[in-house]
Amino acid sequence: MIDPIEELKIRARVLQKGLEAESPASVARLRGLRELRRSAKDPTPGEAELQAMLPDIRLKHCLALVAREAGFSDWSHASAVLGGAPTDDFGTLLCLAGSPAHWNIWSASYDEAATIRAEHGGYLLAYKRQFLICDRFYIEELGLDPDDSDWAAIGRDWARPRDVAARTRLYGRLLAAQERPA
Repeated sequence: MIDPIEELKIRARVLQKGLEAESPASVARLRGLRELRRSAKDPTPGEAELQAMLPDIRLKHCLALVAREAGFSDWSHASAVLGGAPTDDFGTLLCLAGSPAHWNIWSASYDEAATIRAEHGGYLLAYKRQFLICDRFYIEELGLDPDDSDWAAIGRDWARPRDVAARTRLYGRLLAAQERPA
């Protein structure tokens, strides 16, 4: 099993090594690191500004960036959600960007979403503070196996799983299914 928190730590260390080597792809990713801007009004840094930032980049910056790239607000948000802590914000990791359209049922209320899933089947997923009920094709599009036994272990309910360890394993598989940034 791939531990999802460890996977993000590995990504952060790979990013840090890429920055130390001044890899153009790694340096370009720094544009997503708002912590290094002098103020919220600063424009996106140019190439020279990115190069000037390199000596100040620490592992904590890389952790924040990979967490944001995975759909979380920052490292503490990612480690809490992936570690199974109760939350009302699951981030955007379960959202398919730029993929074919799927018919999903969205709800702002967990109770409503759980009722719909109980009546109609499907998989209850979380997106930020909202919930969606999707079909097996959406799960496959995420890169997960809809017949994985961990879905039964969590009751096909990502937001309030019966077995948090099973959801953690699914998070690990989800991250493993994604391509690691350069």
